[in-house]
Amino acid sequence: MPLLVIPFPAFDPVLVSIGPIVVRWYALAYIVGILLGWLYARTLIRREQLWAGAPAMSLRDYDDFVLWITLGIILGGRIGYVLFYNPGYFARHPLETIELWKGGMSFHGGFLGCVLAVALFARRRGLSILSLGDVTCAAAPIGLFLGRIANFINGELWGRPTDVPWAMIFPSGGPVPRHPSQLYEAALEGLLLFALLAVLVWGWGALKRPGFVIGAFACGYATARTTAEFFREPDAQLGFLWRGLTMGMLLSIPLFLAGVAFMIFAVRHRTAEQS
Repeated sequence: MPLLVIPFPAFDPVLVSIGPIVVRWYALAYIVGILLGWLYARTLIRREQLWAGAPAMSLRDYDDFVLWITLGIILGGRIGYVLFYNPGYFARHPLETIELWKGGMSFHGGFLGCVLAVALFARRRGLSILSLGDVTCAAAPIGLFLGRIANFINGELWGRPTDVPWAMIFPSGGPVPRHPSQLYEAALEGLLLFALLAVLVWGWGALKRPGFVIGAFACGYATARTTAEFFREPDAQLGFLWRGLTMGMLLSIPLFLAGVAFMIFAVRHRTAEQS
């Protein structure tokens, strides 16, 4: 038991409530994350020096794409949570699948939903799937950061018991001091990953190698998530799985491997074009 325990701030998960209209911090995080990600993506598209020639898409293309990616995030995230984290419960209570306001979203499911949205939209518009995915992945850590901050405000997805000086007692986590793992994830999956991808895009010219940013994002997120999982309490209905790994860790393995494959393809493809 640490000598000092930081009390969890008394956040209200509801930001605004006007009659039947309720706006929660979690919903606001999604809205603001998508908005800021869209603005950042537009900045990347406008900077012709970041591309090998003309930008791979127009601003109007990406404006139209925002609705597609929003649906991919929400539907993919929810379906992924239902299938990966609690299939038995939702099989018994199928109507609760659509009750998004009760929480329950999976990043890995949301990522797959985004992949599908990118592929379908790019094919419909005749755009490069890899370049559209690169721009989207470069902006994605903005939403991840805000989402983890919303997890912290909600007092959910807290960490494992600890005696570190910054341990917190979460209202739903019992009397035990725990890691504020939501903040770890906000820093790793949000701030650090955004900075890494920004260096690759702005400093290294990664958008000139279609698919490289996708790969870097996948590897970076998988590494950040796996690291954070050592401090995060596993989902109660799953616990620890094979050899003490968590579901988040296991789902990150194929994501990391896919990221490596994307980066290798991007480098070889670009090298072949230049030779």
